[in-house]
Amino acid sequence: MHILLTRQLEDCSEMILKFKSLGHQVSHLPLLIIEKMSYEDINFSDYGGIIFTSANAIKYLNLNNLDKNILCFCVGDITEKKARSLGFQKTIAAEGNVLNLKELILQNYEIKDKPLLYISGETISVDLDVQLSKEGYNVKRIINYRVTHNQKFDENFVKDLKENVPEMVYVYSQNSASSFLNFIKIHQLENIWMNTNLMCIGEKTSSILNEIKWKKIFLFNPGEEEFLLYKI
Repeated sequence: MHILLTRQLEDCSEMILKFKSLGHQVSHLPLLIIEKMSYEDINFSDYGGIIFTSANAIKYLNLNNLDKNILCFCVGDITEKKARSLGFQKTIAAEGNVLNLKELILQNYEIKDKPLLYISGETISVDLDVQLSKEGYNVKRIINYRVTHNQKFDENFVKDLKENVPEMVYVYSQNSASSFLNFIKIHQLENIWMNTNLMCIGEKTSSILNEIKWKKIFLFNPGEEEFLLYKI
């Protein structure tokens, strides 16, 4: 089977090796460029909890002076896995949905406690800090990275993709979906995906690509990628 992965190489290198070991052909199309941004010094002791809505927010945060026993709210499994790998001990994860994350915070953090620290990218789909503030929480948002769409694609790669269309494509975010749609339109690939299964995290991600005709669209959670191979 020919599989197309669309995350940054460092985030999917293990999966590439795994899929290849199972005998599959794997193509890699990184759709997004992630860039670290400078941010103000943070006195972590001022905060009683920290919020991450992406693994990149953790990746680009200087953790040297942070007590890893701080209560850590994560938007989903991928983010929680990243937090755990870097030593965070008290993590609570939603199911990849910011609104669910908000409810978890309401249930597990008292307004009267210390302020919350929210680390995020420059562009967010939901103003979580604003919503929590309306609930009475004191939230400080720090922006430590930005996401831009990859505009540079090798013409030989595009040619090969046209000649050998993947049977499966994995897309992990609304940003990635928008970038993928842009890639498809720029290279006039709208009509080649009728035998391709589109795998998306969340309905909002899949809805962006609904105008393209796919064989089937599947929604999945992080960690289910290999399992999906046996569903089609």
